[in-house]
Amino acid sequence: MTQYTHVHRHHNESMLSVEDALERILGFFNTLDVERKPILDALGQVLAEDAVSLYDIPPLDNSAMDGYAVQSASVAGASEGSPVSLEVVGYVAAGQLPREEVGPGTAVRIMTGAPIPNGADAVVPFEDTDEVERRGAGGDMSRIGVNIAAPPGAEIRPAGQDVRRGTLVLKRGSLLRPAEVGVLASLGYAEVSVVRRPVVAILATGDELLEPGEASEAGKIFNSNNYSVAAGTLRYGGVPRLLGIARDNLDSMNAKLEQALECDMLVTSAGVSKGDYDMVKDVLAQHGSIDFWSVRMRPAKPLAFGALTARDGRRVPHLGLPGNPVSALVAFEQFGRPAIRKMLGLGDVGKPTVEAVLDEPIENPDGRRVYARAVVTRHNGGYRARLTGDQGSNLLTSMALANGLAICPEDVPLMAAGEVVQTQMLDWPEEVF
Repeated sequence: MTQYTHVHRHHNESMLSVEDALERILGFFNTLDVERKPILDALGQVLAEDAVSLYDIPPLDNSAMDGYAVQSASVAGASEGSPVSLEVVGYVAAGQLPREEVGPGTAVRIMTGAPIPNGADAVVPFEDTDEVERRGAGGDMSRIGVNIAAPPGAEIRPAGQDVRRGTLVLKRGSLLRPAEVGVLASLGYAEVSVVRRPVVAILATGDELLEPGEASEAGKIFNSNNYSVAAGTLRYGGVPRLLGIARDNLDSMNAKLEQALECDMLVTSAGVSKGDYDMVKDVLAQHGSIDFWSVRMRPAKPLAFGALTARDGRRVPHLGLPGNPVSALVAFEQFGRPAIRKMLGLGDVGKPTVEAVLDEPIENPDGRRVYARAVVTRHNGGYRARLTGDQGSNLLTSMALANGLAICPEDVPLMAAGEVVQTQMLDWPEEVF
């Protein structure tokens, strides 16, 4: 069993603000250690090393167009009315090195991306020559008529134009999006060092729960919290480890918590309200320290936070979410998501917000910050927020209908229809943005 530490239990009679609760929680988390992995697998992770170019990109001067590499002096007087005829002495494709040099009165047929032959200082696009007409007439392709003057450097992409050798291209701490993964590939990186993803143990508690797929029973409900929290963990960059359901007995709880000690964070749901079965709280406290808070928010007032202690002394943070499905998800968005982002090495932890005009009122009867489920739509250059109906914290379908959370501040008893509300976006739907 776990080496139990001295139990510290702090019952805070006053309610914490969302900001105070978040500050206390985030204070426990640090950026995780580093792993090395293939660049595509590292999408969405944070770079743990500076990416420096070992090469010039492009490595050689190359053509920006399909056309003819020439000496600019050879075509200085060329025009459609007075074309200049050049001898075609060679051909170079992308990925090849030129074999022929360009001299006065000569040209090399060149493809986009191909290296510029020695002697050439400009490229004339094939559209500005008589190539199409010659081919169509079955003419002599050993010569070409040029219809424009090309100044030095025309249609040439210089070596190192994108990246010069030795340049710091991506700083440590950069988030790897598709563009960054492409940049790493262009630098020749097959693998990269990144901050590893946090492994999040997810555990539901309660004798009333069934797993999806089990036969329905009277008086029982299906365990949705584990799956919504696991999906949120995946979405925000963590690796969920589903521990299933801890029954309301000591052996079951202890066995589940042993598994959680192998992870970077434990998220539980239920067992954190004042009226909940004390055994849950006692077992959690036995494994380390746990605080039970009331947070000034609706839904999700009850919250627990603490740390389990592993045999080696490592402390595994534990976030205890309320049992109601909507409360669990809203609390996870406010506290679980920022914790995962901090472990990933990501800085800004806030959700994007927009200002939206309320279609209907939000009532706030008891001085808590209300997170009302809402559908945000585009309207006259701004946004409107329509509530999803009954805001009961057991109604998970109302969360599924929402793309945002309209926030009524603690000190505002009523936000009337037509008022502007700060709305935390759960999603950025393409049809809205």
